Amino acid sequence: MRADGRKQRRLARLPRQAISPAWSPDGQSIAFALRGKRGRRALYVMRRDERRLRRVGSATSDPRSLDWQATGFDPVVAAAGDIACDPASPFFNDGEGERIRCGQRVTSDLLFKIDLSAILALGDLQYQDGQLAKFTQSFDTTWGRLKPLMRPVVGNHEYRVPGAAGYFDYFNGVGQTSGPAGPRGAGYYSFDLGGWHVVALNSECSEAAPAAGAPACVAGSPQERWLRADLAAHPRQCTLAMFHHPLISSGLLRSVNVRVAALWQALTDYGVDVALVGHDHAYERFAPINAAGARDPVRGVREFVVGTGGKSLRRDAWFAPNSQLRDTDVLGVLALTLRPTGYSWNFVNAGAPRFTDSGSAACH
Repeated sequence: MRADGRKQRRLARLPRQAISPAWSPDGQSIAFALRGKRGRRALYVMRRDERRLRRVGSATSDPRSLDWQATGFDPVVAAAGDIACDPASPFFNDGEGERIRCGQRVTSDLLFKIDLSAILALGDLQYQDGQLAKFTQSFDTTWGRLKPLMRPVVGNHEYRVPGAAGYFDYFNGVGQTSGPAGPRGAGYYSFDLGGWHVVALNSECSEAAPAAGAPACVAGSPQERWLRADLAAHPRQCTLAMFHHPLISSGLLRSVNVRVAALWQALTDYGVDVALVGHDHAYERFAPINAAGARDPVRGVREFVVGTGGKSLRRDAWFAPNSQLRDTDVLGVLALTLRPTGYSWNFVNAGAPRFTDSGSAACH
């Protein structure tokens, strides 16, 4: 079929419905899955000229959510937090929102314009609380369109439901003990992207009264011990951390967030390069800093605050030490290209192109 919907034609007659088709990077072939008699799927490839229909891969592969990417390219991720409005908000507007409030649809549309390896969702994904029904009505219809690419962390608004049950039910499955959001009740986990290692942490400990059952962050806590063990077991030249609450920001924190300082100390001890956070509804980039918030170009971690996912923007601000750039006027996402020895960043805004931020840096 042409891109305008005209001139449809059948390429092949198949014994069963094709599932999850994906174009090859050069546009010459299509990969798809066929469900077998016992429910297991098999992977097939066919050229667009109707020739060379063939089965590929092992008989036990059971492929799902196909994606066909060219090799040799560095992974690109998009990140933001503080995303989906409560469906009861007066600014929800049937999910369409406004320019700087309830903008979850316009920011999610940006994701479709970037060839992404993963989406890093930085907490407070569903307001005002993370009920599963609200996730389904607001987050799922916008950002959830790309849910298979998503790697989330939990925020304080998710914990307004006891145990962040709606959050874990949405990402892991109702009642499931583990899944893409990490173990239920813990919410911290790790994974690899290209040559990078990524740690996803639970920073609910930052709240003045952390929710019951949320993991602690202090030195010697299970989460802090897990973090150190995970970083020791995955030595990489380049490592990224993601969680919800910043170590410092110009909108919310007038001093260093000592409640996550032990986690940040572990990040600096193991040479982590980048930390992605949300919570403050603005975009802000910091110079590499240590756990005390002081500039440290040798072992410091560069913090990006990306609380611009759609919910709203925060106008009040002071200028935190070592903040290099801040914007409170436009929603958007941060795109990061993860190179073997460094990274580049580009803030992609969802409004008029009056603000952008881009640059690059080497890993430790």
